[in-house]
Amino acid sequence: MGCLLLETDQIGCYDAAGRPVPCEGSGQDAVRPKKGPASADRFQTQGEVVLDVVTGALWSRNSNPADFPLTWDEACDVAAAMAARRMHGHAHWQLPSRRLLFSLISHQAVNPALPGGHPFTNVFSGYYWTAESCHRFPEQVWHIHLGGGRVTRANKQDASLVWPVSLSEMDVADVFKTGERFVLEGETARDIHTGLIWSRDADPVGGPLSWEESLSAMEVLNRAALHGATDWRVPTIRELESLVDLSADSPALQPGHPFLNVRDAYWSSTTSLYEPRYAWAFYTRDGMVGVGFKPDAGFHLWPVRGNPVASMGRICI
Repeated sequence: MGCLLLETDQIGCYDAAGRPVPCEGSGQDAVRPKKGPASADRFQTQGEVVLDVVTGALWSRNSNPADFPLTWDEACDVAAAMAARRMHGHAHWQLPSRRLLFSLISHQAVNPALPGGHPFTNVFSGYYWTAESCHRFPEQVWHIHLGGGRVTRANKQDASLVWPVSLSEMDVADVFKTGERFVLEGETARDIHTGLIWSRDADPVGGPLSWEESLSAMEVLNRAALHGATDWRVPTIRELESLVDLSADSPALQPGHPFLNVRDAYWSSTTSLYEPRYAWAFYTRDGMVGVGFKPDAGFHLWPVRGNPVASMGRICI
């Protein structure tokens, strides 16, 4: 059964110097039509909480109820206290998972990187804690920068902001569902969660490229009918991030995955609007979502094709 892979929201295209360029024929993220729900349809304000109808999560409308950055343990205590007091009439307050917090990110916005027209208040363009530790460095926890959308790790003694979410037990069981997910189809692997089809060879070009070189290389691979298909593309950052399995590292992919030649870092087709000379990149050792300087020939190309599952429902976790 599939799950919903959210859109990046990106609607503009940019060259390696960060200048706007026409999207037609560019191979960039914005070329693909955006089908995701508008904020007015996705977020329902219910007093002091906001229901995300895509994930089923209830967020505190105040995105910074603690007012100040806290250590991770202190952040956990804030969420536990909100649960004990049944804050805003709800008892399941907790820190969000990494992917649940990342689901709020819009790659068409900065400061904050949230969907346009969102109903949240007191949003700071800083790092917010998640509930999940990094498998590669268990003493560190994932946190997400709401100014731009980076997903990095920090020591538990560091200070980040806290934005609790309320999930019922049914929501937790439904949203945080994994399982076997890849089906081999010749030299490709179909992800049954998202509906995407990935090249089993995760480095078909055989070396690192600059960002614009990766877009051009994708055209060459399509002309050569890589694995018998001509509709391959450079994946968006959400498509790459969907591969992450936080129970593993080096690479942070599902144990027993079918992929070959997995490299440390991959380009996405998504430009960072925080600084358009950079593009979003996926780092496979621990699953970090960061950026790369577009002229830097230090990232690889992992082709994807197909359309993500389009039905509304729980996001891919």
